[in-house]
Amino acid sequence: MSFLNSSSLDDLARRLADSVPESVRAFGRDLEGNFKAVLQAQLAKLDLVSRQEFDVQAGILERTQGKLAAMEARLKELEARATPPAP
Repeated sequence: MSFLNSSSLDDLARRLADSVPESVRAFGRDLEGNFKAVLQAQLAKLDLVSRQEFDVQAGILERTQGKLAAMEARLKELEARATPPAP
């Protein structure tokens, strides 16, 4: 599970179980386990990436944008040299 670590998922399942009415809480651990299983199944269906993967891609994008800006500046400079001065 890359979106939520196990402790976060356990905490979320526990909070969901605690939020149900007292009469239903009698199911206790079974309810918490069911919430966790449903959450894991639904989150697994989402197209998510880990924080590490996101940070790597953000770094690549930042470097690419920097290179693009440098190339645009260089192109502008070359175009200025190639254009003859106006009389």
